Amino acid sequence: MMRVVIDTNILVSSTLSPKGNPSRIMTLISFEELQLFYCTKILDEYKKVLAYERLNIPAQAQKNAIEGIVMLGILIEPVASTIPFPDETDRIFYDTARASGSTLITGNIKHYPAEPFIFTPTGFLEKLENDKRHPPFLC
Repeated sequence: MMRVVIDTNILVSSTLSPKGNPSRIMTLISFEELQLFYCTKILDEYKKVLAYERLNIPAQAQKNAIEGIVMLGILIEPVASTIPFPDETDRIFYDTARASGSTLITGNIKHYPAEPFIFTPTGFLEKLENDKRHPPFLC
């Protein structure tokens, strides 16, 4: 099963727009076709952003999203990297993805270093579809 870490913008987008690619990714997680990883700092970030008044996300939807993350995800505590980040709040997603051997999915790819494990939602879904069409040869 492919391992993933989702940036906060993916969770928020899936909550606000049930038909977009972030929502498709969250559906794959909920059907346990993808294994989600998170850490306590990520969970705190999810809670904080989902509660932003300007997003107008109902309290029950916030609660359901967080409960789903906790129920389906695997909690780890990564070691902080030392590479420079334009926005330090993004570091924890990068570090969690590296520590768990996961793909990081973000709508803000420019905030991260150019790494082969970091994808936009569209790029990730294209990769997933391509991997299904062309599975690796196993001996």
